[in-house]
Amino acid sequence: QVQLVESGGGLVQAGGSLSLSCAASGSFFSINSMAWYRQAPGKQRELVAIIFSDGSTNYADSVKGRFTISRGNVKSTEYLQMNSLKPEDTGVYYCNMYGKPLGGILRDYWGKGTLVTVSS
Repeated sequence: QVQLVESGGGLVQAGGSLSLSCAASGSFFSINSMAWYRQAPGKQRELVAIIFSDGSTNYADSVKGRFTISRGNVKSTEYLQMNSLKPEDTGVYYCNMYGKPLGGILRDYWGKGTLVTVSS
């Protein structure tokens, strides 16, 4: 069945940049949206960025102007470019896709997460 896998997390100094990638192992019949969420220790998971099928995007206020979400050439890939990173950006970042896989049902699909640590 379909599986989402994130990559690109790691340790970076404040002010630096990092790029995250997400790829689905299976094919989707349709994808309504792709998104990145993050969760810091002891805090709720929050929406960082989302891109819809028409290309429109929304960002959390805290990352506007610093992060950019994009879709890959293949439809089951997404990216998050993070610039001017701050210590408060630290957390586990999760890839999300809302759609219907060829052999699955319409729902949210999630990756297992990748850790981003920003040192001060």
